[in-house]
Amino acid sequence: MIKAAIFDLDGTLGDTVESIAYSGNRALADLGYPPFPVARYKYYAGDGVDELIRRCLRDAGDVEGKQFERLRAVYKEYFAKDCMYHVKPFDGICEMLSELKRRGIRIAVLSNKPHVQSVNVVESLFGKGYFDRIQGQTEAIRRKPAPDGALALADAFGVRPEECLYVGDTNTDMQTGNAAHMHPVGVLWGFRDRQELVENGSEFVIEKPLELISVLETINEPRD
Repeated sequence: MIKAAIFDLDGTLGDTVESIAYSGNRALADLGYPPFPVARYKYYAGDGVDELIRRCLRDAGDVEGKQFERLRAVYKEYFAKDCMYHVKPFDGICEMLSELKRRGIRIAVLSNKPHVQSVNVVESLFGKGYFDRIQGQTEAIRRKPAPDGALALADAFGVRPEECLYVGDTNTDMQTGNAAHMHPVGVLWGFRDRQELVENGSEFVIEKPLELISVLETINEPRD
């Protein structure tokens, strides 16, 4: 019986790629590098700030990451100010979340985005207190795909891992859901494609947010 749903943020709840690209390209420009297309940031994002910076530098020609510390500092400064740049919920997300809440399902966010910005984005999009819990990246909890954050959220809700959906749009999310022994649900409106989700262990793949309700009903259906 599913009692909770834990969501990734970037590419799952919120269309955030422009905000990431905006800060990334400004930081790159400050160091003398050319900008990258917004679409490329769909593959840079998802594994935390450090990995984002490494991927940007690699494609900019700094394979050894000599400018890592400098670019990370500049990026974080820009992103702290502009993490809401052109950010909006994906179509159908609010309706899906409302239905989950109506059914008594606890909802949470687990993101590799820094914790302060995670809270800022989620509360700006959905309102303060709408989600039962929000957990971004901190020094205390290993970033996804480690299961620490997902398991901590389940524990906070007083539910077992197998009573949780883990919903996300990348390989990292599917790995997280499996590592936590939850039900990993891949979404196709975000940053990656079906093949990546399936190859990384998605139990379900959905094309529209309200399809998550069908997943919930499928898992909760009484069995003989």
